[in-house]
Amino acid sequence: MPAQVVTRIAPSPTGYMHIGTARTGLFNWIFARKMGGKFLLRIEDTDRTRSTPDATDAIFRGMRWLGLEWDDEPVSQFERAARHAEVAHQMLAQGAAYKCFASQDEIAAFRETAKAEGRSTLYLSPWRDADPATHPDAPYVIRLKAPREGVTVIEDVVQGDVTFKNSTLDDMILLRSDGTPTYMLAVVVDDHDMGVTHVIRGDDHLNNAARQSHIYTAMGWPLPVYAHLPLILGPDGKKLSKRHGATGVEEYQKMGYPAPAMRNYLARLGWSHGDDEFFTDAQAREWFTLEGINKAAARFDFKKLDNLSGQHIAAMDDMSLMGEIEAYLTAIDASELSETQKDGLLRAMYCLKASARTLPQLLEKAAFVLGERPFLPDEKAARNLDSVSRGMLNELTPHLQSVSWNREALEATLGEFAESKNSKFGQLAGPLRAALSGRAATPSVFDMMLVIGRAETLARLQDAAA
Repeated sequence: MPAQVVTRIAPSPTGYMHIGTARTGLFNWIFARKMGGKFLLRIEDTDRTRSTPDATDAIFRGMRWLGLEWDDEPVSQFERAARHAEVAHQMLAQGAAYKCFASQDEIAAFRETAKAEGRSTLYLSPWRDADPATHPDAPYVIRLKAPREGVTVIEDVVQGDVTFKNSTLDDMILLRSDGTPTYMLAVVVDDHDMGVTHVIRGDDHLNNAARQSHIYTAMGWPLPVYAHLPLILGPDGKKLSKRHGATGVEEYQKMGYPAPAMRNYLARLGWSHGDDEFFTDAQAREWFTLEGINKAAARFDFKKLDNLSGQHIAAMDDMSLMGEIEAYLTAIDASELSETQKDGLLRAMYCLKASARTLPQLLEKAAFVLGERPFLPDEKAARNLDSVSRGMLNELTPHLQSVSWNREALEATLGEFAESKNSKFGQLAGPLRAALSGRAATPSVFDMMLVIGRAETLARLQDAAA
């Protein structure tokens, strides 16, 4: 194990931050924190036609919301182009790379002929071993002089030893004819220069590892530890995409999932610790190992996410949960809570958290402390406020003016009142819910009355009875 573990996440700013990228970032973050190492962020923005500042900002927002704070300043791959080119020319000088003057038409003709003759279409440049004296005064690319014989073995913590025949690996381009570096070169140079010791990424990069390892070898650089993660599939077993629902990190924040729940759920996508489903960040850091990552692809299950989200909401302390709610409201461009609303929400948390699976569900049940008089009932609640019900609320009011304001006394008073009307408490609860919150789905009427107090309770009942 290196003296200090260094991991990285290297997203491309060409759109929203995919949930798979977030899971990769999470695994890198957990492992670095577990090992007392560093977690770095690199923005792979070499594709100038597709990279945008907005997409870069989306990456920063997604990472910060998930709590995946990185060490040091983010690195821009594009800004390091001169360093990438320097390494390509160094490899050229060492004989580990060569100038290739072949045109696109010549490469296409080679492949067409090879295909017609039933040979491999892997391009074999005639310039690989050409005498420099024969080089024309023409544009050229710099290609890696990859080994042609034998095999390349990638020792992968997740996938095991993966063997590639060198005859299937091409002399990939390192530097284009316009002097710009390719992605394959830039990744290796950046990882080396940033001191990355563990490359933890999706298994769609496994083939790249074999080709990139040749650059490490040519430069005499130590190989990082590789850990290639399985893909995330939709419930139908196909690659997770828009047809399965949300795939961008920020979409989940706007759907009202708290960040601790997302970290917990994403960690379980491809990694496990026995049968444990719910766990804290501290437990994840204690338990996590690269060896514990599964080879098989993971399936995204919204029901499991909802379940975990509900458990995290119930377990969070009130102030932390308030922070999640405020971040959610900002994400959906909703109005900020007033100090009065925050105070009421904090007082009501005890009767809201246990039954909410998402933050919107919690806020819906918190309508009784977030709203203001007069509470206009929604369509479902209005059905509980007919003339008979309003009359009952009007008669109930005097019974609440002098009762001790605690749960036991309130339960006794309301129970006795319902009995005096030859009805069950359930028949009284509906009108009370409508009067106190304007909603049909609420916390218990006793919790609402205790939270808002006697004066506000009586005022709302009078509003409804009027």
